[in-house]
Amino acid sequence: MAVQKLDGITFSQMVLTGAHHLTNNAKKIDALNVFPVPDGDTGTNMNLSMTSGANEVKKNKSENISEVAAAFSKGLLMGARGNSGVILSQIFRGFAKGMEKKASLTTDDLAIAFDTGVQTAYKAVMKPVEGTILTVAKDAAKRAVEIAKTEDDIIVMLEKVLQEAKASLKRTPDLLPVLKEVGVVDSGGQGLVTVYEGFLAALKGEELPEDIDTVEMDNMINAEHHKSAQDFMDTSDIEFGYCTEFMVKFEDDKLKENPFDETDFRNELSEHGDSLLVVSDEDVVKVHVHTEYPGNVLTIGQRHGSLINMKIENMREQHTAIVGEKAQHETPKEKAEFGIVTVAMGSGLKTLFESLGATVVIEGGQTMNPSTQDITEAINKANAKNVIVLPNNKNIVMAAEQAQELAEGNVAVIATKTIPQGISALLVFHPEESLETNKNNMTEASSFVKTGQITYAVRDTQIDGISIENGNFMGIADGKIVTTHKERFEAVKQLFQELITEDDEILTILFGEDVTEEEVNSLVSYVEENYEDIEIEVHNGNQPIYSYIFSVE
Repeated sequence: MAVQKLDGITFSQMVLTGAHHLTNNAKKIDALNVFPVPDGDTGTNMNLSMTSGANEVKKNKSENISEVAAAFSKGLLMGARGNSGVILSQIFRGFAKGMEKKASLTTDDLAIAFDTGVQTAYKAVMKPVEGTILTVAKDAAKRAVEIAKTEDDIIVMLEKVLQEAKASLKRTPDLLPVLKEVGVVDSGGQGLVTVYEGFLAALKGEELPEDIDTVEMDNMINAEHHKSAQDFMDTSDIEFGYCTEFMVKFEDDKLKENPFDETDFRNELSEHGDSLLVVSDEDVVKVHVHTEYPGNVLTIGQRHGSLINMKIENMREQHTAIVGEKAQHETPKEKAEFGIVTVAMGSGLKTLFESLGATVVIEGGQTMNPSTQDITEAINKANAKNVIVLPNNKNIVMAAEQAQELAEGNVAVIATKTIPQGISALLVFHPEESLETNKNNMTEASSFVKTGQITYAVRDTQIDGISIENGNFMGIADGKIVTTHKERFEAVKQLFQELITEDDEILTILFGEDVTEEEVNSLVSYVEENYEDIEIEVHNGNQPIYSYIFSVE
């Protein structure tokens, strides 16, 4: 049966089926992930992005295809995760633009939509790389334009578009040597083909293929001793260690001071990393970038509005875990008596917690709260009969308690609300004591420490009688803003007046990624001159957002 008009109801079903097919195959697509660096799992990221778009489509019952496509595009943009997810969102953002004000589509209209999608996606990527999802989308769109010249049956058109997409996917190793070396096709391209397969199955009223058809991938997954795709990259090859994603919700007052221009914004961010993607609409801008200093790019974004949907992943740690996973499966380790899971953001803080005995350190904190699932997986990874969890943030405690119920084995959550509380708790842990005794001792120890923090204000506000100006530094004592100043060093001095008393003996300074050693040395000299009886410890926490975290005991 020929289909010469594509309406909103039919397209909705195509989207939902494409999303379902991607969900079914996400793990196999994950196994292909090798380029450009292992910043999460391609299949998982594309699946979560596509699901977000599909959820918006479910809410839209319009027969008008342009309205359905707009809802799909918006959902994809808001839920886009990872490099591949953002590119997927841009393909269908352009797709939606290409059919604006259309109630239904002909093959000519559909060809324009495919082509506009490719143009939009290429524009969003700072340095487009061929042999990726971009190439597969481009080749498929080019074929759509050719077919539309002589064909008015949309089913026939999509069959040939899918055929070309698969052919393009098979050619990706010829364009990217790393793919040929590993023996796989591009993971993002495979994800797009999977979506197109779902589209066609829905349009024809057929059952979905049971599995994606990739011989190279099956060989890789099923070969007993075959290396995983990530084995072909060394951790030291990763120049920019943090996959950073965030959105900025535009605010009128900030836009008056710092008008937003997508090109200028993209160019400025490009100086801070690679794998950069920037996409925006009238309400928000979404950023994906690999950078060594996430705090710097977050600060640039805050000039134009408020930060939302932030996610920062340590790709070096992730790569090490992926490469080591096979060895762990091959040689199961005996469970340790105790394991400790803690949460911290910053390579220095991670190292500090590990040196104190932490088994697993989850990358997270104030700007990125790990989920219940993240914590559950970390508890299992600890591979211990008894596991102690230190959330180190009040917003993570509930997720940790939920993970406690889901995880296997004996788990205790110490409700630490700050990094210093977590450190104090960890210092009194004793492996010869019972889980219950350790929980009591660690809880008590965490209650004795005072926490100070220095960060910056993201808007003008007034709280507890203190007027705070956007961009000024704030001193926070045990969760309460007690001082503010335009100069960071002055804000620290004022915070110390509130935080340190004559009974205190130890001050621990954890300085962030934006603080120089010269400034730290000046601060140490100031403390030695003005608080003679207090002992000072200094650690480079390398944490974003918070210039300083202080522990006072």
